[in-house]
Amino acid sequence: MLYIVSTPIGNLQDITLRAIETLRQVDLIAAEDTRRTRILTTHHHIDTPTTSYFEHNQFKKGEYLLKILKEGKDIALVTDAGTPGISDPGYHLIQLAKDHDIPMTVVPGPTALIAALTLSGLPCHHFVFEGFLPAKPSARRKRLEQWREEERTIIIYESPYRLTKTLKDIEDILGDPTVVCIRELTKKFEEVQRATAGTLHQHFSAHPPRGEFVLIIDR
Repeated sequence: MLYIVSTPIGNLQDITLRAIETLRQVDLIAAEDTRRTRILTTHHHIDTPTTSYFEHNQFKKGEYLLKILKEGKDIALVTDAGTPGISDPGYHLIQLAKDHDIPMTVVPGPTALIAALTLSGLPCHHFVFEGFLPAKPSARRKRLEQWREEERTIIIYESPYRLTKTLKDIEDILGDPTVVCIRELTKKFEEVQRATAGTLHQHFSAHPPRGEFVLIIDR
């Protein structure tokens, strides 16, 4: 069985009892970053072996994990934070298991996009999640141009290294909408800022951003 296990997006206490039990009982934990997962497993006294499964080894390691699953062993798939398969390489292993008729189940829990959306105060009844925008400026702007007529609330992830450029593009292309910028969600230095894209661009140009960001764009 492949268990798709959600883990905390920041606060280590944000994990379900079922997730803890599953991580203790499986034969192996496939983790995007074993160092980060070890912090979680140590905190909750989980001593199950872990192996790395990330973007640059997903194809080779995926075949290895598939072999273990075919031998009748259980694997828990976890990402750095949140739910596997959402903007992370876990999707590849899930596809492999599906294609080879490996039994799967999900152990649901936190995901940054839903937590950020509910915290934003923006409309939640219709929304679209776009993950990370392209790194190349031309491709990023082209994607944003596709949203000119979008009426749903838009959720994206962004790194601190591209945040100011993305905010500037949002200002220029989408008409300077209100954006809720959420940093370090559920962590000690969680910060929520609500302003126009242009105002946020000016702020972060003067105060270099740090941490992981979720942007909620009001349409």
